[in-house]
Amino acid sequence: CKTPDSWMDSLSRPELFDFHGVSMTRYFTDNWDNIQNFQARPDDILIATYPKAGNTWVSYILDLLYFDQTSPECQKSVPIYARVPVLEITFPSLQPGTDMVDNLLTSPRLIKTHLPVQFVPKSFWEQNCRIVYVARNGKDSVVSFFHQERMTMILPEPGDWSSYLQRFMEGKMVFGSWYDHVNNWWEKKQMYSNLHYMFYEDLVEDTGREIDKLCCFLGLSPSAQEKERLAGRVQFDNMKQDNVVNHSAFLGMDFKLSSFIRKGKVGDWKNHFTVAQSEEFDEDYKKKMKNPTLTFRNEI
Repeated sequence: CKTPDSWMDSLSRPELFDFHGVSMTRYFTDNWDNIQNFQARPDDILIATYPKAGNTWVSYILDLLYFDQTSPECQKSVPIYARVPVLEITFPSLQPGTDMVDNLLTSPRLIKTHLPVQFVPKSFWEQNCRIVYVARNGKDSVVSFFHQERMTMILPEPGDWSSYLQRFMEGKMVFGSWYDHVNNWWEKKQMYSNLHYMFYEDLVEDTGREIDKLCCFLGLSPSAQEKERLAGRVQFDNMKQDNVVNHSAFLGMDFKLSSFIRKGKVGDWKNHFTVAQSEEFDEDYKKKMKNPTLTFRNEI
């Protein structure tokens, strides 16, 4: 029986490759036919984000909203990545994500994805499923993703910060370009009414307000007391200490390098970007963010 450390040492970092115009790795494409043919149900809820934009956070909020009253024992014992599986993951120590979702006994099923909008299985649209998309500003996204790649063995080797930032601006990241991801999902929102588009910065600024908006979108009406309790449990420091949320049981992460739930701050990019890097990023941003209706806050 392998220890977590020896098991992790046996993992090889995957290489990025071009997959239908998007950079991907084998851990998210090996099960592709099953992903594309996945059969969504009308009451499924898909939580979609670019990596490190609050997917685990919103997954936990929805999980508490729906199931805290009915299955509190799961909240204490079953990790969030098993309760809200990543649809596209194929990882040596886990069932494929599609199987994990098919085995869920909950209703609604909460499903997590980082897929660009064009890769989402068509059954989600056909069934008119509710979709929650969370977007985070680009500067904090690249910093958070950098630390995630450092500690996660199923992601490519990040290299140094400077070259990583260049790779991010070029879109050579797992799940592709941040710009394409947030823009294409934003455009989808304009034509698909069952999509709730949220901003990470809003969630940090006023978690209670954003939970209210989520409840409105989902048709839920928890009591004021329930909402207050929930808002307390999903505070960042509480999630960081909670072993069912902080991914501490997930094989393939080196917690000596970073924590999965790290800071959750808006503006932490200032501790990583040089002035020159920030200016270069801003210039690149102006060229690539063509849609004037989609705006981000780099600080609050």
